[in-house]
Amino acid sequence: MHEFTVDRSLYPFESRWFDGRYGRMHYIDEGHGTPIIFFHGNPTWSFLYRNIITRLRGEFRCIAVDYLGFGLSEHPSDFGYTVEEHVAAVGEWLDHLNLDGFITMGQDWGGPVSMAIATERHATVRGVVLGNTWFWPSDGWRLKLFSIVMSSWPMQYLVLHRNLFVEFLPFAVSQKPTDAVMQHYRDVQPSPAARRGIAEFPREIRAARPLLERLARDVPSRLGSKSALFVWGMKDPAFGLAAVLSRLQGAFPDNVLIRLPQANHFIQEDAPDAIAEAIIQRFGGADDEGEKDR
Repeated sequence: MHEFTVDRSLYPFESRWFDGRYGRMHYIDEGHGTPIIFFHGNPTWSFLYRNIITRLRGEFRCIAVDYLGFGLSEHPSDFGYTVEEHVAAVGEWLDHLNLDGFITMGQDWGGPVSMAIATERHATVRGVVLGNTWFWPSDGWRLKLFSIVMSSWPMQYLVLHRNLFVEFLPFAVSQKPTDAVMQHYRDVQPSPAARRGIAEFPREIRAARPLLERLARDVPSRLGSKSALFVWGMKDPAFGLAAVLSRLQGAFPDNVLIRLPQANHFIQEDAPDAIAEAIIQRFGGADDEGEKDR
């Protein structure tokens, strides 16, 4: 299915597959207990959560999917890779799993994707984990400028033909990734056709405004009563701002905030132990009510 071979010493999980209406999606499903579903951003995949999952799978059922066009999932040519389409595809997969009482974790674009999934299924959501993300229209100049620049044809060419977005990744972490780790981000998207999803996300910062406006309204009203955990990399120039945290805390009154002082944007690479421990402290010790048919 996919030419890339995963190093199982880095990613020691069994690959699973879901053949949905939109394409074939890859995911992992490890451990038992309360389900926690991990949503990645751009240009990452479920590999990003590997060190958190290995620490949590003794106590939680850890589930992580690769969006279409990312990781080991299919790259359908007739898929538009918009956030709305990702939400539809991931939602179909999640409904197939038939979970109840689950927790979502989202970072980067995984925030809006997880919140869109969760607001539509709010009765079955037990809790919410968010890190270095947002779920409302981006009116700040940083993200808007980033979107405009990265959507320009020279930058789109570099993203598609030179894998530029992945080459940015070492600048979005505090701990320099090893060559083997970078290979798992770089080589899993081996061609321009395989990078269409990566190239689309920057445009979506502005293009997905209708979805983000909907989330700005629906997240507080449908999910605001849920238990929330915020794990925040404070060295992130895009999301390390007090205003972002203030808005999150306003949306989820029952929240715990864990600041990760040395972590940059990709907190899963910089602080997996601290994140796993925060999740255990916030949500551990529950019964297995979320465990249904595998």
